[in-house]
Amino acid sequence: MRVFVKGIEVNYELSGKEGALVVVLSHSLASSLKMWEPQMKMLNAHFQVLRYDTRGHGQSQTTPAPYSLELLGEDAIGLMDQLRLERVHWVGLSMGGMIGQAIALHHPERLLSLSLCDTSAVIPAEAQPIWDERIEGVRTIGMSSQLETTMERWFTPSYLRSNPPMLTLIQKEFLATPPEGYIGCASAIRRLNYLDRLSEIELPTLIMVGEDDPATPVSASQAIHERITHSKLIVLPSCRHLSNVEQAEAFNAHLIEFLKSYA
Repeated sequence: MRVFVKGIEVNYELSGKEGALVVVLSHSLASSLKMWEPQMKMLNAHFQVLRYDTRGHGQSQTTPAPYSLELLGEDAIGLMDQLRLERVHWVGLSMGGMIGQAIALHHPERLLSLSLCDTSAVIPAEAQPIWDERIEGVRTIGMSSQLETTMERWFTPSYLRSNPPMLTLIQKEFLATPPEGYIGCASAIRRLNYLDRLSEIELPTLIMVGEDDPATPVSASQAIHERITHSKLIVLPSCRHLSNVEQAEAFNAHLIEFLKSYA
């Protein structure tokens, strides 16, 4: 379904147990709400589930770059307002976790809990040339320029060799991402700098990360864990960046245990 939020059309799906608390799922850069397929059966049995396409991704509207994490957070708050959802559990992976931090810092009253998965709270200066290269590649060649290297960051070699259906879906959504949407959100990510403010977050927080994640390594999650008082850190073995896909069973077990404890 689509609704107008902050002047743009946002694509979303609301499913699950009617009348139950709501879990919002926020996806990574160059993905879409379909990224969360491995979690849907489990979450739908216990919660209402709102998953949506971030601005410039999936079936949501693309606007000119650059974007900011604050803008993307306001998009999510606007969607919640349109659907009359007062407070939600937020589950975000990578970019979705960064958006979750923006909301937790600016609108903490709208959240029941925060799950930050394979994400970071700051992009250091030495990483800026990497983002320059990615943005320039997408601008000049297109999304295909980043596909191979991104899949290698997102998944272990053994997972890539097994070539499961979810990998095909992830690759398809990656290539379908509008270049302007990628550039807009990449511009937001590269300016991420919430680390020194994380001590302001008092929400119950679950932090999960793949032990082999090269994009947002375990050390980035440890830094978040050290600063959020009411947080729990889980390191998932044998997976890289998209831990919700590669180790869905373990990811789901930890997530549902956490969410049900605050239901």
